[in-house]
Amino acid sequence: MGLVRTSITLKNVADAIKAEAGLIQEPEIRQTTIDALVDTGAWTLVINEAVRKQLGVGITRTDTGTLADGTASKYNIVGPLEVRWKNRSAICEALVLPDAEEVLLGAIPLEAMDLMVNPTKQEVAGVHGDQVIHCVKNIYLAPSENAANGSQPDQVH
Repeated sequence: MGLVRTSITLKNVADAIKAEAGLIQEPEIRQTTIDALVDTGAWTLVINEAVRKQLGVGITRTDTGTLADGTASKYNIVGPLEVRWKNRSAICEALVLPDAEEVLLGAIPLEAMDLMVNPTKQEVAGVHGDQVIHCVKNIYLAPSENAANGSQPDQVH
């Protein structure tokens, strides 16, 4: 399978909250649309320092990360960021790889937006087509209680 890239929009969530509260205007929300390399082997979104500065997101912590070549090092984690792909969005953190040449769209934001890589077409696609599927299980009844009263957990799709 070849490399898969897709266009995503990254937005500073703190700015969006300020805009909703009337503290800044909508056009002041820092965001950017970029061509990202889809990397199902990366656990999250990976951005470089230039993108971090452009979005104005602060460092929330430092964590150890391992690159594809096996190099382990400490990296800054920033966020929260909204990741938008077509009609879908997710809020996640990003690992900052200071000199990264490309933004990587990793497994956590892909899963959160119900997306997959279609290997035949070499493109990003919805797992369930164009419809986003959200499944919520009844957390108030334990499985044994559901079985005892003959009911199944409530599910909303």
